[in-house]
Amino acid sequence: MSQDETENIPLGIFWMLCTMLLFVTMDAVAKVLGATYPVNIVVWGRFFFHMLLLLVVFRLSILTFLRSKKPTLQLLRSSLMVITTALFFTGLAKSSLATATTMMFLSPIYVTILSIPLLGESVGVRRWLGVLAGFIGALIIIRPGSENVSTANLYLLAAPLSNALYQIMTRKAREHDNEKVSLVYTALIGAVVTTAIAPFNWQTPDSMGWALLALAGLLGCVSHFCLIRAFRTAPASAVVPFSYTSLIWATLYGYILFNHLPDRFTLLGASIIISSGIYIFYRERQLREMHSQTELK
Repeated sequence: MSQDETENIPLGIFWMLCTMLLFVTMDAVAKVLGATYPVNIVVWGRFFFHMLLLLVVFRLSILTFLRSKKPTLQLLRSSLMVITTALFFTGLAKSSLATATTMMFLSPIYVTILSIPLLGESVGVRRWLGVLAGFIGALIIIRPGSENVSTANLYLLAAPLSNALYQIMTRKAREHDNEKVSLVYTALIGAVVTTAIAPFNWQTPDSMGWALLALAGLLGCVSHFCLIRAFRTAPASAVVPFSYTSLIWATLYGYILFNHLPDRFTLLGASIIISSGIYIFYRERQLREMHSQTELK
């Protein structure tokens, strides 16, 4: 983002803080639902009510946002979002909220690795060291060979990988479509796919269940709006570090709702993963700036 009158870093940080609070609140709601309902129903509610809210907000004008220049790309990235949500909610059901949230911090590390074959980027020794540090942090949390290891950990390792692919496809989509097109496609494809899957292992929610499913969809929708506002209002370099505040909210919700507190291994692993993620982000930014200056010369 260029430095102009529309740039407002404090406001951008505010939007990012709101985004993280809303995202983690949605995850907490999903964890509560996961204790009673199958994951496919929880994922369905998250996307179905997300789409319903967009229909209320945009009404007939929503049809204009279905005109994508790359519909196949939008279909792929939206499907990856559904897969990410399903993997994360499945792992979340059997893990603490703080652990699940921390594992999602692996996404930028996966993005760095996948950018080589998918975006044709080169990764230097420094960023490879950052990647290695991130995976060491994950290993500290999972502790292979200990009784702490469970199937849930595998889902929580796969979720950030799927999310990384989603982020890369979103980067590509931004070259062709605006944010509203991507937002609508994500909700629409998610609602269609999960509605087709929901009848399998269906369990009719009670009134509280319906309310929580609707709340998950509402939170998912509003959090994406806040995320878009954050990146429109301030440079990524200013707001991205504040995405790690999600661990604070996850710890609070985990303690208040589930009587869970992260152990020392989770906190140590989280510190390493967060540090490596921030380092990789700023290293990539530094290299982009150096490349831009070289081109100007």
